[in-house]
Amino acid sequence: MLTFRGLTVSFQKPDGEALHALGPVHLGIERGQFVCIVGPSGCGKSTLIKVVAGLQPATQGAVVLGETPIRSPSPRVGLMFQAANLMPWRTVRDNVALPLELAGIKREQRAAAAEEMLQTLGLSEFAEVYPGGLSGGMAQRVALGRVLVQQPEVLLLDEPFGALDAMTREQISLDLLAQWRRTRQTVLMVTHDINDAVLMSDRVIVLSRRPGRVVADITIDLPRPRQPAMMFTPEFGGFAQAIREAITLA
Repeated sequence: MLTFRGLTVSFQKPDGEALHALGPVHLGIERGQFVCIVGPSGCGKSTLIKVVAGLQPATQGAVVLGETPIRSPSPRVGLMFQAANLMPWRTVRDNVALPLELAGIKREQRAAAAEEMLQTLGLSEFAEVYPGGLSGGMAQRVALGRVLVQQPEVLLLDEPFGALDAMTREQISLDLLAQWRRTRQTVLMVTHDINDAVLMSDRVIVLSRRPGRVVADITIDLPRPRQPAMMFTPEFGGFAQAIREAITLA
């Protein structure tokens, strides 16, 4: 379980005053849940993700994975940013295998794991291509594979598909859901797209304006597997409207 225990994050402004960015946040996420975080711009969504990733210290409170407080980056937690950030001198295969190489995994093992991930994400025919030869959607798929190949317990996604066109974003979202159904990792995803949040999530967490606090926790009980056609149903529209209203009131 991933638990937020009174998490608060503040930054010091140049004039010495404190800028309260986030919290207090009290929240529990069960193992294997897919949770999206939405809210007004500047409410601390990305800050929250960085704390879970061990990249931003908490000012007060803590984030706890199982029984272990998160204070630094951990192989138990994988993070994917909006930008693909691929190594331009490494092929697609070598980019996907990079985390395993850094972890000291033997060449044969990491090659097998990378090849399996390439097949899963439909990237096998691009294995020897360099990032400069990839479309934006393909680059993001490689970045997703690079995170998933580590098999983290918790997968963090910070607006990973925001820069993609609608059709590409939809397809990669479906790829991610298919992979999640197989692995049942805990997923925490920041998004500004309400339809994406409803389509993918078990729960949608709405944060208030800065400092971000949880103002709504909406369970999405649509049947799985989810399909884009669901977006045209009254049930889907009802969840989307509830989230919009919560953000407006935040």
